[in-house]
Amino acid sequence: MGDDVSDRVALFAYGSLVSAASTGRTLGREIRRSSVARLPGWRRRWSQVRDNRSTEKTFAHAESGAVPSHCLGLNLEPDSVGSGPNGVLLEVSDEELARLATREIRYEVVDVTDAMRTGEAAGFARVVTFTAKPENFAPTPPPGAVILAPYLRAVEGAFGTIGAAELDLFRDTTGAPPVEIIEAVLVRDEIPAGNPRDW
Repeated sequence: MGDDVSDRVALFAYGSLVSAASTGRTLGREIRRSSVARLPGWRRRWSQVRDNRSTEKTFAHAESGAVPSHCLGLNLEPDSVGSGPNGVLLEVSDEELARLATREIRYEVVDVTDAMRTGEAAGFARVVTFTAKPENFAPTPPPGAVILAPYLRAVEGAFGTIGAAELDLFRDTTGAPPVEIIEAVLVRDEIPAGNPRDW
């Protein structure tokens, strides 16, 4: 990555992309230690939804074999009250951002440069993040929706590598999962190369 501020882009990662290992697999390169940050003016919730039966991957309950109708993922929503969720800033190129957008296919890129705290985004011309597309936004979970346990473990594990305080802050700024958490197995997939297969 170049040092010219005019062309440096940072991604505010707040979920699975906090994992250097997972993001590195998608981008095909090692992810260096990222800077910890918070995003005022936003909140993190379980409000991204995926149709588990008709998208690029379908999971079944590991014990019963039942196929849930929907899976929930983490999302950012505008919020003028709180101090904002924690996450990390990843420096990415435009090409890498496009690759991550292929992974995050139920999200769209939004510019959050103006929301970043002074100093946290120093050296970057832009800061962006992912928020759920309108068709994948679920302010209330649909009936039968679940959270996949491997996804939650991956996210909490990623925050844990940053430090216990950051994991605690993740939990505090996310709230309790609103639906059942299940162990799941992949039973059908058309997953693009580099995209997660565990959730």
